[in-house]
Amino acid sequence: MKESNNIEKIKFLADRMLGKLVKWLRILGYDTSYPSLDNDLPLILTARQEGRILLTRDANLIKRRNICDFLFVKGDHWEEQLAGIIKGLKLKIDLDLKTFSRCSLCNTPTKDVDKKEVKNFVPPYVFLTQNKFVYCPSCKKYYWRGTHWQRMIQKIQKLSLNESGNNS
Repeated sequence: MKESNNIEKIKFLADRMLGKLVKWLRILGYDTSYPSLDNDLPLILTARQEGRILLTRDANLIKRRNICDFLFVKGDHWEEQLAGIIKGLKLKIDLDLKTFSRCSLCNTPTKDVDKKEVKNFVPPYVFLTQNKFVYCPSCKKYYWRGTHWQRMIQKIQKLSLNESGNNS
């Protein structure tokens, strides 16, 4: 039996209180919209129209009847929030396959680029030490798995393990 790849199916829309969480969901490859809407109704309508799960910290918003698919996000810090989403939706985090497949700034899918193409756009040390690069066609930003990468991976793995039922 083939396991479904839920990352392709799950799309999020986050309210204005969740900016840091949005960045991390995008880093993990999740299509995460972050509109500059402050009113509840446009958020709800956008989530419905685009088939997105509304992520919110607004307790009053979720009291409305039949709003849309939503997840009430608990915690004050993005780490707690992400851990809650991983647990609540039983997400499988694939750090190799989907990480950096979306721009963390604008949510646009990134494109793999050949190392030769990035020489004039990344620091010389990065060019010498890295082999895999992705590019955001909207932001014109390049991403690579630099020194920060291992720290990010360790943090995400810790969150995933803590929330996947391995409560010691």
